Amino acid sequence: MSADLGQRREGTLSNADSRELLYRMRGGDHRAADRLFSRYLPQLHRWAHRRMPQWARGILDTADVVQDAVLHTYARIHAFEPQRDGALLGYLRRSLINRIRDQFRQTARRPGAVPLWEHHPDAGESPLDITMNRETRQRYLAALKGLRPDDRHAIVARIELGYTYEQLALVLRKPTAEAARLAVRRALLRLAREMQRA
Repeated sequence: MSADLGQRREGTLSNADSRELLYRMRGGDHRAADRLFSRYLPQLHRWAHRRMPQWARGILDTADVVQDAVLHTYARIHAFEPQRDGALLGYLRRSLINRIRDQFRQTARRPGAVPLWEHHPDAGESPLDITMNRETRQRYLAALKGLRPDDRHAIVARIELGYTYEQLALVLRKPTAEAARLAVRRALLRLAREMQRA
């Protein structure tokens, strides 16, 4: 007897329009809520899948976004007043659009995922290189201070400022560019010895 009653109630639920199911759901009929939302879920999945590109999905799948929209609507269903049959589907779609827009904004705020490959090393300096360069630079500056002023001027003008040998000849008061080149060479040898001592 109760099985017949359950089948009849199930039959009336499947034939009921959305507004009737909504009113039953508000009255506490959980089967009406299941029937109501299961009626719209396939449409919402198809609708959302076409509007949510792969790049915007991130860690969420389309099904997750649809489920979030349905749960959001379910929590606020008591405030919803349908004006016509199918109004709930429009309300669900509006909620879904808001979830998709939120997902777009979240995806736009975070950088895209880039896979880490061993054959694409970082072009920047490694921590070891940075440390070694810092130590070498400190040794260079300390050794530079230990040189005579003429040698120091020759190295700074050629290495740091990039003067040509012709320009160096003028700055260092050498008779030729070749003489300036020899002066720089001798200064660099003295610098190397100072750096080894340091």
